[in-house]
Formats: sequence, C-alpha cells, structure tokens
Amino acid sequence: MPPRTRTLRAATVAAVLALGTSLLASVPSAGAAEPEPLAVTDHCRSQCADILPPGENGNATLVEILGNKAFGTHPAHSDDQIDRYDALVAGHTGLTDQKLTDFFNDASFGVAADQVESTTKPREDVTITRDKKSGVPHIKGTTRYGTEFGAGYAAGQDRLWLMDLFRHIGRGELTSFAGGALANQGLEQQFWPQAPYTEADLEAQVEWIRTTEGARGEQAMADAQAYVDGINAYRVKSKSGRYFPGEYVLTGKIDSITNVGEIQPFKLTDLISIASVVGGQFGGGGGGEVQAALSLLAAQQKYGVQEGTRVWESFRQRNDPEAVLTVHDGTSFPYAGKPDSARGTALPDAGSVTPEPLIYDRTGSAGTGVKAPVKAPAALAPLQGMYDDGVIPEGSLPGSGDGAQKRGMSNALLVSGKHTASGNPVAVMGPQTGYFAPQLMMLQELQGPGISARGVSFAGVGMYVQMGRGQDYAWSATSAAQDITDTYAVELCEPDGSAPTKNSTHYRADGACRPMEKLERSNSWKPTVADSTAKGSYRMQVWRTDYGIVSHRATVGGKPVAYTSLRTTYRHEADSIIGFQMLNDPAVVTDAASFQQAASNIDYAFNWFYADSRTTAFYNSGMNPVRAAGVDAALPVKAEKAYEWRGYDPAANTTDYTPFAEHPHSSGQDYYISWNNRQAKDYATAAFGFGAVHRGDLLDDRVSALVAAGGVTRASLTRAMEEAALTDLRGEQVLPELLKVLRSQPVTDPALDAVVQQLDSWRAAGAQRKETSPGSHTYTHADAVRIMDAWWPKLVEAEFRPGLGDGLYTALTASLATDESPAASHGPSGAHSGSAFQYGWWGFADKDLRQVLGQSVKGPLAKTYCGGGDLSACRSALLSTLKAAAAEPATTVYPGDDNCKAGEQWCTDTIVHRPLGGISQKSIHWQNRPTYQQVVEFPSHR
Repeated sequence: MPPRTRTLRAATVAAVLALGTSLLASVPSAGAAEPEPLAVTDHCRSQCADILPPGENGNATLVEILGNKAFGTHPAHSDDQIDRYDALVAGHTGLTDQKLTDFFNDASFGVAADQVESTTKPREDVTITRDKKSGVPHIKGTTRYGTEFGAGYAAGQDRLWLMDLFRHIGRGELTSFAGGALANQGLEQQFWPQAPYTEADLEAQVEWIRTTEGARGEQAMADAQAYVDGINAYRVKSKSGRYFPGEYVLTGKIDSITNVGEIQPFKLTDLISIASVVGGQFGGGGGGEVQAALSLLAAQQKYGVQEGTRVWESFRQRNDPEAVLTVHDGTSFPYAGKPDSARGTALPDAGSVTPEPLIYDRTGSAGTGVKAPVKAPAALAPLQGMYDDGVIPEGSLPGSGDGAQKRGMSNALLVSGKHTASGNPVAVMGPQTGYFAPQLMMLQELQGPGISARGVSFAGVGMYVQMGRGQDYAWSATSAAQDITDTYAVELCEPDGSAPTKNSTHYRADGACRPMEKLERSNSWKPTVADSTAKGSYRMQVWRTDYGIVSHRATVGGKPVAYTSLRTTYRHEADSIIGFQMLNDPAVVTDAASFQQAASNIDYAFNWFYADSRTTAFYNSGMNPVRAAGVDAALPVKAEKAYEWRGYDPAANTTDYTPFAEHPHSSGQDYYISWNNRQAKDYATAAFGFGAVHRGDLLDDRVSALVAAGGVTRASLTRAMEEAALTDLRGEQVLPELLKVLRSQPVTDPALDAVVQQLDSWRAAGAQRKETSPGSHTYTHADAVRIMDAWWPKLVEAEFRPGLGDGLYTALTASLATDESPAASHGPSGAHSGSAFQYGWWGFADKDLRQVLGQSVKGPLAKTYCGGGDLSACRSALLSTLKAAAAEPATTVYPGDDNCKAGEQWCTDTIVHRPLGGISQKSIHWQNRPTYQQVVEFPSHR
C-alpha cells in the first residue's frame, strides 16, 4: 500500500476496529462475484432537495444551437432550473418548509411512475430513467459494470462536448482542439504547467491506483473503465445517429453534410487529465511562496529585517485569533504554523526573481488573437465567431485568469438536532463552482451493487456521486486550501563543472548535478466557423525536477537557483477516487465516524460535511505533508535533504502525511459553517486574507443567532444562507467602524453628511444588494451601493499606502487584492461570477480602524496606518475619499462590458452562465451562493 494509506491506517487502526469493520476490505476485487445490492430505503422521506442551474441537459445538436441563436429557444431541460434558483432572491423572506420545492428539486430517490419522461437501456443490466420536471438521470444497474456503464452513457447524453473540452484542457491541448482564441491560449497556459504529464505519466497514475490501493483500487479502475465504455457507447451512437453536439461541426471536427469526421474515443487517462483540472481548481492549497517572499522583502527593506518581518506577519495572519472558525469549540489542530526559529528559508536576492518562460516558437496569431474568418455556409452564419472570445472566457473558470492562485469556493450551514424544531439535524450546503452553460457538474442518481447515492459529479469523472445524499445521510464539501504545495529553491549547476547561470538546466540533488526533465506540448490551430482566430502555433515548455516544476529563477546569496512548485497531489490526481467510492457505498458509511474515515481517503484539500438523522460532522481532507522541523511553509525552502518533506520519495511523489487525528475534524458541534474560512484553532492558513472579517462571518453571525433562538428548520436555515448571499460584506462588517470614525466629529458639509446618512441607512437595512421588486433591475439602496463600490478601493489606498509606502503596498496587494465585490471585475473572481467577498482588505481595514478608535484588537496590525494612527487625520482621509466617491458617476463606477451598458449597476452584478457550448442563458440576479445546493433533513436512519 502507498505511504498515504499506510500513514493513515497506522494512526487510526483503533478507530477502524471500533467501527466493527475494515473499510478498505469491504469491497471484493473487481473479478469477484457481484455482491447483492442492498435494499434501497429512502430515509429522507421527501425532505431532501437540491438545485443545479441552468438545467441538466448540456448537449445541443446543431439545429438546437441554431434555434437558440435565432429564436432564443432552448433544448429540453437545459434551462428549467435557472428560474427556480433565481426566484429565491425574492422568495426567501416568506420561505417555509412546504415551499422549498418551489425553489429546489425534490431529491428523493427514484422516479414516480407518473413522472417518468423517458427510459433508456444502453445494456440489459442497466436502466436510465429521466423525470419530467428536470430530466435528471436515475441510473439503476443489476451489475456493478452495468451501473457504471450507465453513468458513463448518461454523462455522454448530458455533457459529451464539455467532457471533451476538459480532457483537452487537462492535456494542454485546448487550442489544437477548439481554436486559437486568446482566452483558449491563456487557459491552457494556466492549467497545463500546474499538472504537466506525458502519456506514460497518466498511465502510471492509473496503474498506481490499480496496484497500490488493494481491492478498492482494482474496483475503482474497473468502475472507471465501465464508465469510459459507457461514454464511448454514446459517442458512437450519437455520431452514427447524427444527434451529437453541434459544436463538433462548428469547430471543424465533423462535416454537417457528409457526417465525415470523428469524436475521438475516451480512455482512462482522459479521466486523470480531467481530474487534474477539477482538483487544481477546487482542491489545491498553498503555493505562492515566491510572491510571499517578495512582499516580505519589501517589508524588510522599508522597516529593517526584524521590524519588517513583524509587520509582514501581522498582514499574513496565519493564525489570527479573531478569524471565524468552522470548529469553534477551541479544539486545536496545529499545522503549518510559523516556526520559532525557521531553518532552510531561501529568500531571493532583491531584484533577482524572474518568472520561468512558458511559451516558445510562436507563429501566426499566437499571442495576438488576430482574426481571419472562414467563409461559413449561409445556414451557419448566425454562429460565426461564437468562440472568438474563447470556449471559456478568460478568468471565468475558477483557477484561471488574474488571481488564479486565490480562488476559494462553496459554503455549508449545518445545525445539530438539539437546536432544530424536529430534533433532527438540518443542513444547507453545496459547492460554489462558478456559473456555466452547461455546468461543470451534472446531477445523477446511481443505484447498483455497492452504490446508492444521488447528487452531483464533475462531468467526465462521474463514476460516483461526489457531493450529494445516500440512503440516510448527506454530504458536501467546501474548498479548504490548506498548504499542500511548497516552493523549493534548487541550486543550479553545470555538468562540466563550470559556473552556473540562472538559465542553467541542471540542478544539485543528492550531491550530483542532474539534468532537469523537459516537458513540452506543441499546439497549432486554424480558423473555423466557431473561432475565427487566424492560423497559428506555439510550444509550451516546462522543466521538471525531483522537487517539482520550475516556476521562477533567482539568486539566493548570489548563487543561481530555480524555484520549483511541489504539490503532494502531483502524480496522484485521481487517487481520491477511493474516498468517493466509499462515500457512495451504504455498507461503508453508516454514521459520522465512518463518514470521516471515508473522507480521509480524499487527497485534495477539502472541508467535508455530513448530516444524518442523529448528528452532523466535519472532516478536513488533504495530503498534508510532514515537513522537516523548523521549516516555514509560507516561504521558499532550500532543496536540501535536511529541509525536505519527511519520507519524501521523488520517484512516486509520495511522502509522510499527517495522520487522521491531526486533521481538523469534529462531530456533534452545535452548528458548523464554512465559506472557505479557517478550519480550526492553530490550523494555519496557506494564503493572505483570513483575519477579523471574512465572508464566513456572514454565515456565522446568522446561524449562531438561529441556534440561540432554537427551533431551526430547513426553511429558516435556507433563509439565513440567502440573506448572507445578498449581503455586501463591507457594508455589514466594516461600515460600522467607518461610520464611527467619520462621526467622531460632526460632519459639517451638508452634502457629505447626506452621503453618510445614505450609507448608514443602507447598513441599518442589512447592507444588501437586492432589487426593489422582482424584475425592477434596480437596487433598493442603489446610490449607497454605488458609493461603497466607488469608495472602497479609494479608502483602502488612502488608509494604507501612505504608511506602507508604494513598494510594500504594491507587494501586499499582489498577494491579496483589495476588493472582490460583485462589481469588481478586476478582482480574483472576475465579472458576473456570483462568488464575491472571499478575498479583500476588509480584515486589515477593520483591525486598523478599531486600532485608530482605541478599541480592543486581538492580533493587531503591527502598526496603525489610517492617518498615521491619528483619529482626526484618519477621518480627514476617509472624508476626502468619500467625497470623491460620491461624485463619481455610475458610468465610471460601472463602465460596462459585453453584457451591460455603462452605468447599469444591477446588470454589472448579475450572474452570467458562461456558455461552454452553443447554448446561452439569460442573466440572473446576483447571489453569493453555491451553484449546486442541497437542503436536507433526515427523519430516520437505518
């Protein structure tokens, strides 16, 4: 067994024995006799609901795409969940348990006889039944192979084009597949360097799971092969039947007249590629140590080494005592904290850092996006250039675009039965994965030997439900982002013994001068009907070492080094399949403890939540490396044996991992919230921005109040979620301190006093960004929202830049953007993405203002910045920036884009389902809310 399994098992053998079964031994080998399916009893009794806009159907034929462009029509079930999702904005205030299905799907198992829309039998041992209301596939197999074959077939029916896109993104081949649009170039240039593999590397990962994970590994790969077989069966049938996705015609893959062309077969290694994209988007953590080092150096340059380090640490906030926590009972889980005396830190020499080049040998439109439209048949003219801005517009995919390292997604609210009206736990939870048409995930129900679940799976890796419900339990996840990626400084050398330079391609390891391994991907493209980008090509190149992929070059103490990024999940992109397999198995997950054990087999960094009729639970998963004593995980480290991960084996990229007991976990707490906030006391963050104000506070304040009052219901917890989803974090959490500073003396300017009153009225009304009435497209406090949107970037700069100085302020804003409001299209999430207020300087501003006001601050900033610490001077700075903001017209605050005219405030905030295919969807009201969401309450248990 691999070290990961060995480490976890050694630490938890007592717990496993206490469960009365060996979890890993509960599955027979793939070649063994099929187990009898367990009886399926739905213990939710119509009290489970879910939603995934815009709709289940993500495939469209060429005729359907033309109809959408010409007449605005939509294929069946491609848009029948978007209105219910949108309606919760207005409908949540009067929500009752009985009204939940006005806004959510009934997530009960099976389909009532009078609700069956279609039945498909791709094989004799599996049936796919779709319901009339939403078209969700309910897959029931009499054999394990048949069940998984059906899952793959249904995935082909609903997401064939999307899966094809993502296997090419994972392989770094998007431009060759879908066209050379600049956004396509940018996307593959962002993702491929994070997980660059040869085909042999991908095959090795399949074999690793098959041969090192015991019976479960064998079964997982058998399931995956059946899933791929199902995809390919649909691929062949849809091609021969001419009902394949029309995007294959528009990108030149298949001729619409002759049907000549091919949809390339899927294979197991494609699933590894897709898993690398999904895991990289939502389950990564750490990295960014080079930028952190640059901001530390800037602080040291301004203040000196000792004081500069103290200032930097106060902004880094690794373990801020005021941060909102998921485990709030005081339990400590020390991990990746600041060492008392750091060893092996490798800070670069000032001015020596240069990023590693990626692109070589550009030809034609590479890097320019020059267009050369083809002559399209008249019938296809309405679709000319539909991918000219890329199949996935730049920055709209989590993990891409500016701020790609800074993404965090998803939320969860769970309340113990001690505080609910029924005495059973209640949960409202789901992943916040962006908005696309179709979605990256798809809903499905799987029922077969060893599998019983309904929920969502990412398209292309849907062998199992990844978040959803079982017979008497439900589970979900939020991105955790603890530090599982480190930066090493490898000393460069030349094999002939000559002096190395920053450009050398050999490095020292184990006393030898070793060559780096060159990994390359060459792509070329030509214009098509869909993408008019002119013919072009380029070559992507990265260097791989025993310490990861080279990201930067620099000098340390005058010696040339390469900074490398080493991620624990590299070469193990799909190992988490074991944990998902277990979560779908009703014989494995029988209570909170067995759920936590199953979740511990998921290698990516996620926070996992669980609810059944008796309790709620939480577990933080991830391959957390055991670091050498004294190593500072927040900064680059020397690539020497003394500072390596303990037990590190570069050949397999395995190491020693922290055991189960050291991961934050809990069961039966009064309530849990998570919005990508800190997990627990002493569990250090892997990034900036986890301080006194976090969007998790929007949930924590509301849920704690509900718990204090008691009698929590599914409806009341959903209302709390939706209130938070419509609230401006700055208005609720920071504006009160801003007003205290402004009103520390009378505001004598009548016009400015009126502005202050506007802001205070908005705050008192809940600081929401919400329409006056459905369809008005005007916010209730529109002017106050405009003023805050204009004021925030100005006030942050006026508050901090004078004290920090230009150099340090710029370096810190490179580590953490100042704003991520729905209107801040320059922020980490981009425009129209829904997710907001995850990253910004609200925590810094809150502490600083309280320091100016003389209030108590735990974990204060090392210095007080607003007005140099003088209340009157701080007030003057805020008033001057507020006056400027109030005078800024809406057309400047909201400059307009492809979706909105300049000055259209409501439109600027709206959620746009970015089309990944030929079908577009209408914009909907902004909500800071999970894309897929469950509302569950189980009244009984097996």
